[in-house]
Amino acid sequence: MYLVVAEQLLMLGGFGVFLVSLVLYVLRTKDIKSILVFWQATIEFTKQEFMINRIGLSMMVLAVLLRFYNHFFA
Repeated sequence: MYLVVAEQLLMLGGFGVFLVSLVLYVLRTKDIKSILVFWQATIEFTKQEFMINRIGLSMMVLAVLLRFYNHFFA
């Protein structure tokens, strides 16, 4: 039960943190096009934006791993 709630919180929280990094980038550069064409490597994050981005992505990956654990082992 607690792991299911933790999984959902990690996914939503991670997505929120990820979006914060993108918003910080857009506020700094005013370059929305780079966000919209994300498959092209045109985004140049600052160190802070990069760390926030990776923390958000890591939280989402952890949520997916927790879902696998909940499904197969719990």
